[in-house]
Amino acid sequence: MRNRRIALGIAAAALALLAVHRPTAQFTILTHDHADLSPHKLQAAVDLGPLAVHVLYTWTEHFAR
Repeated sequence: MRNRRIALGIAAAALALLAVHRPTAQFTILTHDHADLSPHKLQAAVDLGPLAVHVLYTWTEHFAR
């Protein structure tokens, strides 16, 4: 009986861990001109399991000169 309670507790804890929403960090740096129809873009994503990071960086060519 005791082993069943322990197993049920472990199963409930595992389900609770699956239900938890993992945090996501999103960084967006928009430095392009709003009139630029095709700005340059650098986009990256890293997923480490419990944490995900998304980075977006845009720029306009004439600002870089």
